[in-house]
Amino acid sequence: MNSKTFTFLLVFCVTPAFAEYKTKAKSAFLVDYDSGAEIVSKSADELMPPSSMLKLMTLAVLFDEIKAGRISLNDRFPVGKNADYQDPVWYPASKICLSAGQDISVRDLVLGLIVLSGGDASVVVAEKMAGTEEKFTDLMTAKARAIGMPLSTFGNASGLPNDRNLMTSRELATLAYHIIADYPDLYPMFATKRFEFGEYKTDWCRDWGRTHTVNYNKLLFTMPGADGLKTGHTDKGGYGMVASATSGGRRLVGVINGFHGKGHDALAAEMKSLLSHGFNTTMTKVFYRPGDDVTAVPVWYGRDDWVQGTVDKNFAVTALKEQGLTGVKVLARYTDPMPAPIKVGDILGEVIAERDGNVIARTNLVAKSGVGRVRFFARAWRNIIVMIMGQ
Repeated sequence: MNSKTFTFLLVFCVTPAFAEYKTKAKSAFLVDYDSGAEIVSKSADELMPPSSMLKLMTLAVLFDEIKAGRISLNDRFPVGKNADYQDPVWYPASKICLSAGQDISVRDLVLGLIVLSGGDASVVVAEKMAGTEEKFTDLMTAKARAIGMPLSTFGNASGLPNDRNLMTSRELATLAYHIIADYPDLYPMFATKRFEFGEYKTDWCRDWGRTHTVNYNKLLFTMPGADGLKTGHTDKGGYGMVASATSGGRRLVGVINGFHGKGHDALAAEMKSLLSHGFNTTMTKVFYRPGDDVTAVPVWYGRDDWVQGTVDKNFAVTALKEQGLTGVKVLARYTDPMPAPIKVGDILGEVIAERDGNVIARTNLVAKSGVGRVRFFARAWRNIIVMIMGQ
């Protein structure tokens, strides 16, 4: 069999660079959800304490079990002494205000983590799922590595100060992308503006609960299209936020950390400025979505002569608005012909976008359908035809 690499070509445009953006945050990262283009990057690979933004990983580990059907939002978890509101660690910390000996629904734990940034809720989750919070950090680490976060380390499930709690802004954005993409049924909970817990066991906690119902993420109240994710704060590390918003059908994910502003309102204003910068100065063109026909690839020894190629994730290019799309090459590269058998999802090649000879976006070209292999005598007959006809 003679094979060759074939290129299917479309020509569009892109800008040379994104507009400069300045922020008071020590670290910032802004990325387009569809294209993966980095619009803003400031110290994005520097490991920093993530404070309560770390709870996103606690939620991701829990969400895996919910998605798999092993845990239900209606299940109830016991509250141990380490999550009791009377433990001094919780006095200055964000919490739901739980009492040892009670139990709590998984739904309330999730909302308590998202809205109230409940550190006590994270301990309840950790102890139920792994026995101890320390063992739960092993699950967090394994999850991080599995979704492309090689640098993050975890010392607890709550984000309370711990030398091992270190994450980068880029990896926090990776985690946010994973939550949005992989848990579509659960992600809308991040847009919850108010949570009123109805199962307090003491008068002190009932009093606490009357004044602690509103989401710390003030961006939800000030920016149309904002729908998540999580804030954090420590006196030493300052304020941080992982956020996402949509506008005109387009989604951006932003992260800031090490912001020393005056409270969560200032934090939300800084994030709104970052996201607005992305929406106002850039645009994104989605060329292909999973299931779209990209190109047909010839098949060797197959029951069909062709297999339709599609993409395994959205393929898009982000560019500056003021320049529009000018001169980008979008190519599908694959080996011609592909040998059978081919299964749905098998990688046939890749789809890339180039600018000035540099690859600026890429994703896999995958099989949209399967192609079986022909039997021995059919293969032999085709070999004879090739020898005789030279094709």
